Amino acid sequence: MATPIPATTRTTPEPVDWGFAEKVARRIAGREPIATSYLGVSLQRDFESVTVQAEAAVTELTGLRPPSPAVASVLDRGGWVGANVASMRSLLAPFSERVGARMATSPVAPVGRRVAGAELGFLLGYVAQRVLGQYDLLVPEDSSMSISDDAVYYVGPNVLGLEKRFAFRPRDFRLWIALHELTHRAQFTGVPWLRAYFLGLVGELVGGVEPDPKRLLGAVARAVDEMRQGRNPIDEGGMVSLFASPEQRETLARVQALMSLLEGHGNAVMNRLGADLVDGQARMARVLSARRNTRGATALLHRLLGLELKMKQYELGEAFVDAVEREAGFHAIDPAWQSPEMLPTLDELSAPLTWLARVDGATLATR
Repeated sequence: MATPIPATTRTTPEPVDWGFAEKVARRIAGREPIATSYLGVSLQRDFESVTVQAEAAVTELTGLRPPSPAVASVLDRGGWVGANVASMRSLLAPFSERVGARMATSPVAPVGRRVAGAELGFLLGYVAQRVLGQYDLLVPEDSSMSISDDAVYYVGPNVLGLEKRFAFRPRDFRLWIALHELTHRAQFTGVPWLRAYFLGLVGELVGGVEPDPKRLLGAVARAVDEMRQGRNPIDEGGMVSLFASPEQRETLARVQALMSLLEGHGNAVMNRLGADLVDGQARMARVLSARRNTRGATALLHRLLGLELKMKQYELGEAFVDAVEREAGFHAIDPAWQSPEMLPTLDELSAPLTWLARVDGATLATR
């Protein structure tokens, strides 16, 4: 994956007006007065405490040991937007470099950058209203923000809003959120090769995108043909799949398989530990499951924004991890952390016994 170029040294225009995107996102996200009330005073203190507790519990259960302690960072919605704009700008750097020269000579580029910024800002602002916690493995090295790759951050207004709405016990709910996010951090920092592997796959997708109008027209034609045959062209791969080359589709499948595994494993760890450590964990799980599976107009928005794929990742990953555990025990998933070759494929996620047989055979062959 190409090394992101700091914004201060770029000499070519970028495809997104990032400043405008952040402005739109902050406006859409809104400000939540509850975060500045007396209810918000305990947030940083509590999340610092539960983050330490959750990291110790996750490490003991999974055996995945991060090289440095996690740092809790409580953000408002605007802070979350700012952190994610910086991350996405870094992630899209390979694509930006490829199209920059072309945009520099295009008379419509300024309008396109503005439109892209508005669309991205709308998406980020919408998500900022709902996200509870996040481990960001894409923190740019040149970030001037007070967030490092040790940071696990929590969106205070959203946490407080759910606690108030459903009468959750604050410390239990905060610990439950921390368990999930600390599991993701353990995955990416406790498995030495995983972060580089994931970023390499994403780099292949982003860096390989060809901003060619002919490809756009071809993608639209394929989508129309799929719909004529009664299939939704974005059901399996989201909007990215419409523009992907055959090689990129293979990479996309690996990304989807990996994220499904990580989400499923994260939920399994959270629920296993939560059953022992969190009072009211079962009810919290039901509430967030219903929240993920929203119907009506919000469900349509989820599909248009590509968020529905995330929900399918939860479901597919959870079913896979549950099946592996039922068949061979909780730690039967551990071979997946040995190397990229041991990860389940997208097909194997729907056939857990096939994956178990493959990794068992590979383990026996190396003895």
